[in-house]
Amino acid sequence: MGKKEKKAGIAVFACIAIVLLAGALLSGSSGGKHETIEEVMRDAVLHESNRISFLGMKDVNPAFISAVTVTGILLSAAALIRIFVIPRFQYVPGRFQLLLEELVGLFDGLAKSNSPHRNGFLGIYVFTAGTYIFVGTIFELFGLQGITTEGLSIALPAPLSDINSAVSLGCLSYLVILSGGIAGNGMRGVGNTLKDFSLPISMSFRLFGALLSGLLVTELVYYYIQLSIVLPVVVGVLFTLLHALIQTYVLTMLTALYYGEVSEQHEKPVKENKNNKNRKKQAAA
Repeated sequence: MGKKEKKAGIAVFACIAIVLLAGALLSGSSGGKHETIEEVMRDAVLHESNRISFLGMKDVNPAFISAVTVTGILLSAAALIRIFVIPRFQYVPGRFQLLLEELVGLFDGLAKSNSPHRNGFLGIYVFTAGTYIFVGTIFELFGLQGITTEGLSIALPAPLSDINSAVSLGCLSYLVILSGGIAGNGMRGVGNTLKDFSLPISMSFRLFGALLSGLLVTELVYYYIQLSIVLPVVVGVLFTLLHALIQTYVLTMLTALYYGEVSEQHEKPVKENKNNKNRKKQAAA
């Protein structure tokens, strides 16, 4: 394709985008809205009205359905990779093998650099937590639909945009840090870990606040039809990818950092004998 054809294609695409955007701005219609913007924003946080029946047993938050779906996807992918891919690994890696090795090496290096003395289980956990945060965050980009108990169709949100999911992951990370303290220093490690009693709260609300802010901004943009042609694509993709990368790095880094601190073994200073002290004093005199 020559340069002229590329320029012509770009010009046509730009004209179509401008026409669609102009039509959206000129149409002041707000038909099809069943809720006010206040109700939409409130429900995104509290999930009071838009609830989904889980297997006909209980009405749950949409984020719970997302969490179950993401967990099932990750477990299925892990099983398939372990059965069909890993046994076929070669000395000269292919693209997919290289991608897996880079991902594992990234989190393994994060664990070893922050906890060089004890990092076996830590590397496994930060890899698992980081994968769940990243996949769970970009999950909302696929726009999978769920039917509420009121018969409305809604897009399933990111699992961690619900406060319960964020608190659960934050507390789980704190328990992993506590286990590192116990394994490294016994009861002394427990005391060092409990000093940072606000850590699970800060980790939980950092996840919840970051992902919820992206959800609210996207909901606000989608609510108004004048902005719902081009801008939501940019806002939704950028916010989602940015939060996925940042929150994955932040939680895994904090977990590895605190785990390394509380599990590090500190040697007790050896007390000198009185005879050695007297000899040093005589030599100094």
